[in-house]
Amino acid sequence: MVLLPTNEAFWAESTPEEKAAGYEVHGKFAKLLAERGHKVTGGAELHHSSKAKTLRKQGGEVVITDGPYAETVEHVTGFYTIETDDVDDMLECCKVLAELETALEVREIVDHEGMS
Repeated sequence: MVLLPTNEAFWAESTPEEKAAGYEVHGKFAKLLAERGHKVTGGAELHHSSKAKTLRKQGGEVVITDGPYAETVEHVTGFYTIETDDVDDMLECCKVLAELETALEVREIVDHEGMS
């Protein structure tokens, strides 16, 4: 999974042209993955973290509050799930997004079906 933690203020303040250029980079990323045999199996752009709901256990109860889990400048703004047999090459493809995003975090998804 490729997580896209970034500064939400930058995107919120971007002009329509800057947003279009950002979407173009994501399109290049998807095309590059396909050309190199990687398969995007899911993903999405997420709404601003101010629209998040957080559930926390407090004093034996679960409390639902408005807003993100943590007060921070960077929040996960989107993600891709990618199926690949070549993680190193997939990481090379991720460099396309790294030119646009503040940072990327790549993590393997746990396969509970394959666990014994």
